Amino acid sequence: MVAMTVAGHPWWVRVGAGLGALMVAFALLVVPASPAAAHAVLVSSSPVANAVVPAAPAEVVLTFSEPVRKVPGRIRVIAPDGSRVDRGEPSFEGSVVTIEVDPSGPRGTYLVSYRVISADSHPLPGAYTYSVGAPSAPPTDSGGDGGDRVNTVVDRAVKVVKYLSYTGLLLLVGPVLVLSLLWPRRLSRTGAIRLAWTGYAVLVVATIGAIVLQAPYTAGGGLLDVTGSGIRDVLGSSYGAAHLVRLGLLAAGAFLLWPVLAGTGGRSDRMILAVLGAALLFTWPVAGHPAVSPAPAVSVVVDAVHLGGMAVWIGGLAMLGGFLLRLADDRELGAIMPIWSRWAAFAVGALVLAGTVGALIEVGSVEALLDTTYGRLLLAKLGLFVVAMVGAVVARQMLHRQEPARRPARRAVWVELAVAAVVLGVSATLVQTTPARTAVTDVAGIEATYYSASMTSSLYNLQMEMDPAERGNNTIHVYAYTPDNKPLPVLEWSATAALPAEGIEPLEIPLLPLTDNHATGEINLPTAGEWQFRFTLRISDIDQATVTTTVPVK
Repeated sequence: MVAMTVAGHPWWVRVGAGLGALMVAFALLVVPASPAAAHAVLVSSSPVANAVVPAAPAEVVLTFSEPVRKVPGRIRVIAPDGSRVDRGEPSFEGSVVTIEVDPSGPRGTYLVSYRVISADSHPLPGAYTYSVGAPSAPPTDSGGDGGDRVNTVVDRAVKVVKYLSYTGLLLLVGPVLVLSLLWPRRLSRTGAIRLAWTGYAVLVVATIGAIVLQAPYTAGGGLLDVTGSGIRDVLGSSYGAAHLVRLGLLAAGAFLLWPVLAGTGGRSDRMILAVLGAALLFTWPVAGHPAVSPAPAVSVVVDAVHLGGMAVWIGGLAMLGGFLLRLADDRELGAIMPIWSRWAAFAVGALVLAGTVGALIEVGSVEALLDTTYGRLLLAKLGLFVVAMVGAVVARQMLHRQEPARRPARRAVWVELAVAAVVLGVSATLVQTTPARTAVTDVAGIEATYYSASMTSSLYNLQMEMDPAERGNNTIHVYAYTPDNKPLPVLEWSATAALPAEGIEPLEIPLLPLTDNHATGEINLPTAGEWQFRFTLRISDIDQATVTTTVPVK
């Protein structure tokens, strides 16, 4: 047998480990950081991006694809002369952010610069412009201090701690399972116990690192821009709460790990440790985008199952390749391998099933799978998984033979582990990448999906937005302002849409008031064409006026 010290590893082990490390580095560091900037997207705004409005608005409204939280001081509206015209702190109501703006600003192009935190704790930086009266040279946001972008170094550091947390989990789970249920009594437990505690320490350090890095990650600072207030903000979020729970579960589990790893723990110790381990798995999805997916309850469960299957499969492989295939004799392997094969089959089956359900939820369409970074990474992960499965089949066939095939079997297991390490790297990048379903919305952009128009009467100005301005169901938002562009309370709203060219008579649009000056409605447009929209607003018992606009519907 070849000695298993690091220096004594065969050339193929060293080469495989080196290639695995290089591929992981590629997955973590070469993949562009920009798609990882956020998992929410800006789906509409008022005024709309690049719109030209007749008068300066009294407020700017940003609507995101999911609820967002505030990053203090990171939302600004800059006038054409470079001065700030936003007034006070913006208001946050779920996915809608309202910014009060000084309506007496000059004519020209305004810059709206924002940075918020999406519901899955990822930062969303961005900016767009609109113009009052006529476009001008766009201003610059000199007060941003670099805060309205994702710091590349911090983003990559976050990916590294994600990878380390996965690595620590599987290095902990593998030894616990094997030492509890498969370890031959005659073999020393020392090496495997050290591996388990190494995994435990890596997981604890990665969890603390994730909390610390989240502060500059969301605020846009560098690695050294960590403050006490920033850490407090993180701990007060759902992301921080999930990581605190993870640390608490690890602390509680430490007292049970000692007897279980040493082989002196009873059945109750193992059962309690299994419950704590299952709870531990849920701290990953509840702190990420599964918690805010279109089906959050399903996504959280399948993500936890997916993570558990990965930990059992890869953690068990590490124990198999690092210890059992080297130390156990043929009789012991004959008893161990059938059990491990059933475990591996169950773990891989759970991993595939949960991964498929999760992918269907997060991707949603073939277009999203092929045209987004998330979808392409998912395909790469699937390809690597197939390679690992081929290695697993080869290893299992070799293990049915006698002693001469043991060393080739170990080689196949190490190759399988190297590929699994790259799968972990891709997974760490995936959780930092905008889900495909959301990314398709982001690629479409505001201009491509939203139509905006401004209408004026003697009593009011009306801002109208329609999404997506296409045949089928459309959502309409209307905002009423006084002639000097202050929010105008409306007592009664009414609206119709007609297509005279096709003989379609006016269709009534039910409008639901959201605020005194903001209403929304839904209408299904049966065909494309130049639709005529008519809005009548009553602002007092005797004052009302009607405005019209023509909307090109695709």
